Amino acid sequence: MTLHQSPKLRLHRRAGWGIALAAAVLAVPVLSTPALAAAPGDPATSSSFNLKPGPDLSSAVTALKTALPTEGVQDLLDQGNRIAKTDASCTTDPFGTGDNGAVLAPARKLCWDAGDAGTEEWIPQGITGVSDAQADELWGSRKPLVTAWYDKANPALCTADSGTCPDKGVRLSFLDPETPVTGTPDGRRYRHALLVEPYFNSYGNASYRAIDIHAGGIAWYKYYLYVADTLNGLRVFDMRSILDLNPDQNASVDDTTLNGLKSNVTDESKIGRQSNIYYSHTYRYVLPQVASYKFVAAQGNSSAATCVATGAPKASYISIDRSAPTAPTLIMGEYCNSDTDHPEKGRVGALPIDDTTGLLQETGGTVTTTSAYYLPRDLTQGAARYNGMYYFNRSYLDNSGSLRRATITNGRLVDYGSNITNAVGPEDLYIEHGQSMPGATQYLWSLTEHRADTTAGCTDTGSPCGRVLYAHRLSDILARP
Repeated sequence: MTLHQSPKLRLHRRAGWGIALAAAVLAVPVLSTPALAAAPGDPATSSSFNLKPGPDLSSAVTALKTALPTEGVQDLLDQGNRIAKTDASCTTDPFGTGDNGAVLAPARKLCWDAGDAGTEEWIPQGITGVSDAQADELWGSRKPLVTAWYDKANPALCTADSGTCPDKGVRLSFLDPETPVTGTPDGRRYRHALLVEPYFNSYGNASYRAIDIHAGGIAWYKYYLYVADTLNGLRVFDMRSILDLNPDQNASVDDTTLNGLKSNVTDESKIGRQSNIYYSHTYRYVLPQVASYKFVAAQGNSSAATCVATGAPKASYISIDRSAPTAPTLIMGEYCNSDTDHPEKGRVGALPIDDTTGLLQETGGTVTTTSAYYLPRDLTQGAARYNGMYYFNRSYLDNSGSLRRATITNGRLVDYGSNITNAVGPEDLYIEHGQSMPGATQYLWSLTEHRADTTAGCTDTGSPCGRVLYAHRLSDILARP
């Protein structure tokens, strides 16, 4: 979740964001009677999270697969054209010592290449990995992480001669943290792919367009990638349907497609089939949506950061709980920046997955939520659950992030232990559960969104900004008081 600061709310970061929040609330005049808030941690109405399947997109996806060749996840990893750095070569540090001097340093950390670390166009948000997808935690022979970025589409970033500033939607990054680049032990290859929505154009031909959503959370189960669609529910993508627009790997020459047309990966302004040429905003790979799930309840939220207490929630972030092998669950929660007139802190719900298909489990055409609770605290950017323990990432502007734990106690979702200070700008969460090998280390993965730059607020040595992928050992988190 990218937040834009008002000059009136710019506060000294070293004071800590708990104090900053209190000061911000006190500065807001009470213009009306505050709404009645749900009690933090109380059970919420589970049916508010219920979902129904959306339109069938399979015919358009099938048509696209007869026109463009497909590649697998391992192919993307093998053909990674960017290098992330790890170990001592990853010098970006959004942890520092923390606002309070007691930060939990990560056990693992990877840095994006310079272009991705510094881009203003793309903002990292969601994270998942093969430990969500597979019980054996392997995709073939690889252990990929997948992250999602949304296109900020700032017109000021467009070049003067482009004439347009296309919103490219959402892209994924596929990265295997376990496989070094040959000859570069601290390097890890990764590759981007663009998410697209398939449709039939006015000529009856299968095409696709960019998907303009925030993608605040992603979760991978079997072949299916779930992407949070904030006010609508979930979008679903099939890892068997990654389309390749440049199989000869020569971008300067348009490739001939399976149906005898052409594909072009040099024109940044175009997307989909246009004048019998397939475009992709220059991305070699595109992944078309195959399905969706829509909230059954009416949506009372808006795209603003505040939340309501009832009706459909926001789908701000998602994750997979594999701690019960026979009952896999998708966890979904809300980001809420509460204030005097909008006191809601958000909700978190659990949705069942059908292990035989990898899709959500339906009863009578509806995905029925198994539990829902009001969150103990607001500003939650990511949630994960494992063995009954909930983990929540919270962030506030450019202050140190906050990792919280909670459990269901006496029928309520209540805090467990104290706050754990972590990185600036922490986002979605993903648990590497380690069930495939006795004694394997279990990790809680996340990523940070703020690029390291020299703007106000990102120069504090105690808690600097910067984009990384990182992981804490679950044992280190649970050992904290």
